[in-house]
Amino acid sequence: MRGKTATYGDRREVIYSREHWEILREKRERAREVMERLREFGIDSILYGSVARGDVSKDSDIDVFIPYQIPSYKIELALECFEILEKRIVQATPNYAIKGEFVLTDNTTVSFPLVKMKERELDFYKFGGALSYEELLHDKRVAGVDKRLVLIYPTGRGHIEIPIDEIQSAEVAKILGVCIEIVEERRRVLERRREKGRTGVFLCEKIPLESNFETVLKIIAERNPAVRKRLLDF
Repeated sequence: MRGKTATYGDRREVIYSREHWEILREKRERAREVMERLREFGIDSILYGSVARGDVSKDSDIDVFIPYQIPSYKIELALECFEILEKRIVQATPNYAIKGEFVLTDNTTVSFPLVKMKERELDFYKFGGALSYEELLHDKRVAGVDKRLVLIYPTGRGHIEIPIDEIQSAEVAKILGVCIEIVEERRRVLERRREKGRTGVFLCEKIPLESNFETVLKIIAERNPAVRKRLLDF
């Protein structure tokens, strides 16, 4: 079993070192490069997670998400100048949106929905901290909650960490610009992980690099009733 993820910490201020700022700069430059390429093909995307917040390490993933349905071949065409290491179809739970993922070099993943997303599912990205391409260009950092259930609030010198058990759900929702329901839902999910350890996702299937996401998803749906149901939800 892997280590537990949701572990409330203490309220504290973190001052970034010169090395930290350089790691953050490099990762955000990589994100800008990928998002700019997508934009050249008329595809809008967001950057979410630690690179959007600022609390990165050398091993931090660079997570780019396209928040609307689009044929996967268009994304693949935009990304052809990058090395694609892997293609995956993932679904966190039977009720959550099914997504496609392009895994690139430099710890970079570009994901996109293969089904229509619910409003609450879009709020998931804001909960963790999300930036538009324009905001990234202006070097903005945003608040978001990490996997320890700690609110990361950016400052000029680094960030402030506030365990969200010290804050009312309504206040967390206001800070992050999300609905209260997503705050309470993510709190439940991450607290359950804290008690039981990290759990796996419902679906994570690697597909051949030459395969089409939509075609493979239809095959998966034929043998998996839960996936088939999610495809028919809208």
